[in-house]
Amino acid sequence: MDISSEIKIIRQKAFMTQEAFAKELNVAFSTVNRWESGKTYPNISAMKQIKIFCDNNNISFDKLQNAWLSKTKEKK
Repeated sequence: MDISSEIKIIRQKAFMTQEAFAKELNVAFSTVNRWESGKTYPNISAMKQIKIFCDNNNISFDKLQNAWLSKTKEKK
């Protein structure tokens, strides 16, 4: 899976809209929209916020983490 799909799955598992998810992570709605459309991906700070969100909501973070780590390795 790719980062955009994993973020969408996490959000949907929490039964949240993009707007509510963005508010929870303290980012703009457009940021979540760009992540889910694959135009951008979260930086390390946003990943930490998503991890905290997943931990608090008992949602697995592993697939997103692996996808993100693979993507950041590609950039180098």
